[in-house]
Amino acid sequence: MSDVSTGPDRPVSGWARGAATFAGVILALIGVFQLINGLQAIIHDDFFVVGEHYTFDLDTTVWGWIHLVIGIVMLLTAFGLFTRAGWAAVAGIIFAGLSAIANFFFIPYYPVWSIVIIALDVWVIWALTRPGVMRD
Repeated sequence: MSDVSTGPDRPVSGWARGAATFAGVILALIGVFQLINGLQAIIHDDFFVVGEHYTFDLDTTVWGWIHLVIGIVMLLTAFGLFTRAGWAAVAGIIFAGLSAIANFFFIPYYPVWSIVIIALDVWVIWALTRPGVMRD
């Protein structure tokens, strides 16, 4: 017979707390990366090479504003994770998902960078969905 409890009285493991903290750090890092990417696209949009015949053809300035807004909300969400706000885990999952989708569509403009950000977004989603991550 196992002594493992599964209810709300179950203590939160150090791994879960560490995953929440590390997810907050990575979310903040992705937010800063998104801000930099967004500002680059807004200020100097000729930096990005735009290929022909891309299905989702938006002006790079528009992509810049999208990345800038995502970066700001990701930084705010990371702050919420650090303060252990109840909404922060759900918001982190949502914004990491939106960031992954935005970077998927941005792959033709900046491929390696976009794929790295998508991988970090997936890791944040994984870390925030671990049991007990946001429980005190």
